[in-house]
Amino acid sequence: MTLRDIESQRYRAHELYGDFWFNSEPLPISALRGQVILLEVWDYTCTSSLRTLPYIKEWDQKYHEHGLVVVGVHTPKFPFAKDPEAVQKAIASLGIRFPVVMDNEHLIAAHYDQRVWPTMYLVDKNGFVRFQSDGEGNYDVIERAIQTLLHDARVGEQLPLLMQPIREEDRQGAALYRPMPEIFAGYLRGSIGNIEGYSPESVVEYTDPEVYLPGRFYVDGRWLNQRDCLSFFRQADNQGHVIVKYQALEVNAVLRSEKEPCKLIVSQDGQPLDQENRGLDVSLEPRGQSQLNVQEARLYSIIRNREYGEHTLKMAAGTDGLALYSFAFVTSLIPELVSNN
Repeated sequence: MTLRDIESQRYRAHELYGDFWFNSEPLPISALRGQVILLEVWDYTCTSSLRTLPYIKEWDQKYHEHGLVVVGVHTPKFPFAKDPEAVQKAIASLGIRFPVVMDNEHLIAAHYDQRVWPTMYLVDKNGFVRFQSDGEGNYDVIERAIQTLLHDARVGEQLPLLMQPIREEDRQGAALYRPMPEIFAGYLRGSIGNIEGYSPESVVEYTDPEVYLPGRFYVDGRWLNQRDCLSFFRQADNQGHVIVKYQALEVNAVLRSEKEPCKLIVSQDGQPLDQENRGLDVSLEPRGQSQLNVQEARLYSIIRNREYGEHTLKMAAGTDGLALYSFAFVTSLIPELVSNN
């Protein structure tokens, strides 16, 4: 992606007719003529959206006085993220101060032909979409595009320097391992690896096959097959297990406890996690176990390895009500291709 892409997309920006607005009254696109608008379609459960957020917040702070208006379009990946209270809580927790509109029915996203989370659009002073960036990355190109459109609008004559990359893998041209795609659990989009497969809206007794393929997830025990998730149904003293073989640096999962808080015992390659590889939401227990406490529906940080590699993650649930929605993975730099210049 280059700055030449600024000229390649010229269509009038659609109005933002959403369900709720946060941090602002509704902002008509037509009322912002003369200013540059950065629209970001995002979701608070999306790993890539959360990794992009620090850049959006910094651009909002740096360029607001120069005429940039940032608007977040919260387009939910899962039904529970349509709850205004949940979105408002996430906005407060993430420290988001720019306006956010809820796009619960994906109408705004459809008008802008959004396909991945996050997607960013730049609207020029005349109300035309002039630039689009899909997914993570290209942050320096996006910021240069912001500056170009601000100069065109004659509202950004003396602009600050470009921000430095937050992570080394964000540098333009960084050589990364191929990212592992997100894995969904519900029967509409899911990639379950068990031979039992899916039986929509039914409880299925699954058996751990003990042989796992990357790009799929596996479960053991009784699980209710739902459109967007699998929910564990405990029988007697049996546990439910979730297994995923992955190639990545980090693993996150969208989880929810449908009843009382759910405690998951987490292991990697048959061993408990430790201080070197546990995710932010995993605690180390005195008995030597690594534990994840799940309650509210959100993205949970499970594993943060020091190096990229292939591993097998296993989570054991002993109580009813655990709902699994998806796994997301973070890649890393290829050490051998890191420039020393």
